[in-house]
Amino acid sequence: MSAVLEVGVAGFALWNPQTSARPQPAILPPNERRRAPDSVAVALEVAQAACVNAGRNPARLPTVFASTYGDLAITDYMCGTLAAAPTTLSPTRFHNSVHNAAAGYWTIATGCQEPYLALGAGEYSFAAGLFAAAVQVCADQTDVLLVAYDIEVRGAQAQIASSRGMLGVALVLSVRPAEEQAGLQLSIGAGAAAKPPGDNAMSACLPLIAALQTEGEAALRLPLGPHCALQIRVQRGAAKRSH
Repeated sequence: MSAVLEVGVAGFALWNPQTSARPQPAILPPNERRRAPDSVAVALEVAQAACVNAGRNPARLPTVFASTYGDLAITDYMCGTLAAAPTTLSPTRFHNSVHNAAAGYWTIATGCQEPYLALGAGEYSFAAGLFAAAVQVCADQTDVLLVAYDIEVRGAQAQIASSRGMLGVALVLSVRPAEEQAGLQLSIGAGAAAKPPGDNAMSACLPLIAALQTEGEAALRLPLGPHCALQIRVQRGAAKRSH
């Protein structure tokens, strides 16, 4: 049996995947808000909301950013431009194409100098990000902000990747849950877990968010690899939440 990690959920936020309007994160100045790509906008929107809901100062939180694909709209633009007219490539879009672009925007906007991790693990990205954040909480005895997001596939990439709409979620994980908060027990189990339903590449987050919105206990298995799953037991009351 694998070791069990125990963490609290001090607060969380979800960007509703049914909402078509682009997020407008107030943490960015107006000009930066307009220039930021969709992936950055949704990531910062939920990150800021989760910190507010948890009553935490974002400048003091280590952070884990998880995304399956990063910004596929910019990837599509760059591939098309490099193939047709490489000298016209936008420096701003190139700057925003890296997988840790959202983390960079976040640390600059909040003035945060705590460490961050930006990871991608294919269809296992949410479970991998949650596990990485929980390990850091338990190892360093500190609160950690997890931000997970994906946007819609664009152009030719739709032939090899699948993601629709825009989805972002953020959780502030704490060393131990307060009485009114949810607690998570995490462990790694053998055997593949079924992929949670949903059109967005980050839909694996939705069963956990649904459990956090409900009083009582729940048991979940999220895919963490071809032959293993992240086992999650949600206990106690519901955490503070944002819709």
